[in-house]
Order: sequence, then structure tokens, then C-alpha cells
Amino acid sequence: MVRFGAAALGALAFGVPALAADLTPQTAGPFTYVCGGVAEDEQQAMRAEARNYDMGLLMTEGPRGEYLSDVDITLSRGGKQVANFRSTGPRCLIKGPKGTYQVTADYQGKSKRTTLSAGQRNKQLRW
Repeated sequence: MVRFGAAALGALAFGVPALAADLTPQTAGPFTYVCGGVAEDEQQAMRAEARNYDMGLLMTEGPRGEYLSDVDITLSRGGKQVANFRSTGPRCLIKGPKGTYQVTADYQGKSKRTTLSAGQRNKQLRW
């Protein structure tokens, strides 16, 4: 479990070693994805990368919207699983075959479900 609250983000601003996610694109089934977005430089990089991806998820927790990582993501279509991966940051950008997908996101034994289609880059899942 990794949660990133205001204190962790503030510490990053003062030179404490970053909790940076790897922004290298990964593959899962027919999808390419990248996850990250904790530190300000990662957030900027993710915003710049967003134009290259057609779908995106943001995972948060609680009323303050603390960022989450280590969320298990499964994409399904027509009742069949087409991809699964573990997020390495709170925001995941995804590109792949056009269509509508059912998303199941598992964090600490609790599941969230939503649908995701091309053009939806800011779908939020909150625990």
C-alpha cells in the first residue's frame, strides 16, 4: 500500500528523495499504459503525455483525495478480461483498441467498478 498525503508531497518540495513512479510506458494485453503523478514534475510529465493516450484513471482515498498507488486494475470487455496491471502511481494513462471497457480496481481488499471509453482521461476512483 502506498498513500501520498500532503506531508509527503511537501517533503518532496524540500529535496527529500522523491517517491517517483517509473514513467516508462508498459504493456498489458493490447494496451500501453503509464502510471505516475505524485511529485509536481511527474504531474507535469503526465499532463504532457496525456495527448498520446486516449483513456485515464485517477485513484484517490478519503475526503481529502489522497493519492493512491499499488491499485490492481483489470480491464474487461464483453465479460472477458483483456488486461490487468498494478498502478505505480495515482494516475494511469491508457491507450489501446477503441471501445468501452469495464474497469475493476482493487485496493486493500475493496473493489471499485466503472466503465472507461476513449476520450475519458480523468475517470476518478475514490476509496
